[in-house]
Amino acid sequence: MHPAFSVIFFTVSSGAGYGLLGLMAAYGLGDGLPLDPWFGWIGFILAFGLISFGLLSSLGHLGHPERFLRAFSQWRTSWLSREAVLSMATYAPAGLFSLYWLFVALPARNAGLWPVLPELLAGLAVIGCAATVVCTAMIYGSLKPIAQWRSRWVVPNYLAHSLFTGALLLHALAMTFAPGTEATAAVIGAGLVLSLIAKLGYWRSIDRLVGPSTPGSATGLGQFGDVRLLESPNTSENYLQKEMGFRIARKHARKLRVLALLFAYVLPFLLLLVSLVNMLGFWGVAAAVLAALSGLLGMLIERWLFFAQAKHTVMLYYGAPAA
Repeated sequence: MHPAFSVIFFTVSSGAGYGLLGLMAAYGLGDGLPLDPWFGWIGFILAFGLISFGLLSSLGHLGHPERFLRAFSQWRTSWLSREAVLSMATYAPAGLFSLYWLFVALPARNAGLWPVLPELLAGLAVIGCAATVVCTAMIYGSLKPIAQWRSRWVVPNYLAHSLFTGALLLHALAMTFAPGTEATAAVIGAGLVLSLIAKLGYWRSIDRLVGPSTPGSATGLGQFGDVRLLESPNTSENYLQKEMGFRIARKHARKLRVLALLFAYVLPFLLLLVSLVNMLGFWGVAAAVLAALSGLLGMLIERWLFFAQAKHTVMLYYGAPAA
């Protein structure tokens, strides 16, 4: 598939935003958020900003962006529509929880005020963030014509990547404004391990995947012997070939996988070690921020590969031996 930057930015940006927002809400459930105004303001603004910019960037991939409201109408059958509905619905409890935290808990320096309502809002925000990320993953995981996406690894990948990038951002904020916040290192460690396992598992599955569709099965003529294309149906590339038939050389895919692993996991891990050793110093803060930026860059490379290595079955009609 042709990797569209608008969709790549949308999935990475909104995934990181939902990860950060979900973690802040989860910490809020246990009164674990530091009572620091800068942490609260910048954390919530960054989370909502990443989500909002990501959702807005997804409009760039629509043929008619002015008709985006129709995306909310097919929630019974469309994962894209469910994602749109849930993304908007999540704003309500998450927004109210952030308002409570910023304008009630912080001024009073007491996270335990009104214990039932904010905990309910935080719980709904966590559920909404996770459910929206699942819907984003299922937009691709539900597509039968693309075998690389019709995989049990797609949903775990999106959830684990969201958790990991959100944890990196949370750690950078904690190191900058509230050093010593409990459990950020543990959450990052869990997110890194889960994200890496999910990514390696997905790559292994698509590398071992034998295309389930062939020209014979697509045309129904396979019972009569080997089916192959005698002549191209067109003299120049059409829209389908450009969008659905994007190809990346195997050697380039290997190099990009190495870069994705380096920027998404290796460098963040090393930088996190530096940040923990220098927890109260300038270099600790710098290392935490660089770890978050490196992780996001790595995820952009990973998400580009996610689209570039997908093969649509329509290419069987243009000479592909399998898809």
